[in-house]
Amino acid sequence: MAAKKAAAPAAKKTIVVKQVASAARRPAVQTATLKGLGLNKMNRTRELEDTPSVRGMVNKIRHLVEIIEERG
Repeated sequence: MAAKKAAAPAAKKTIVVKQVASAARRPAVQTATLKGLGLNKMNRTRELEDTPSVRGMVNKIRHLVEIIEERG
């Protein structure tokens, strides 16, 4: 019998997010969202999987971060 080939994994879409404003003197919810995205200091960047939950988190703190690049 011929073995079935596994489907090639699809390239995951990612976004590169950069923190452009400080979390100082911001509500605790916004600081927690930054930490959830892996950002906690100015000018840090993270490459994150492009999912609706990540997009929602970025949208909640869009005044503190910017999307630099969308890959995939």
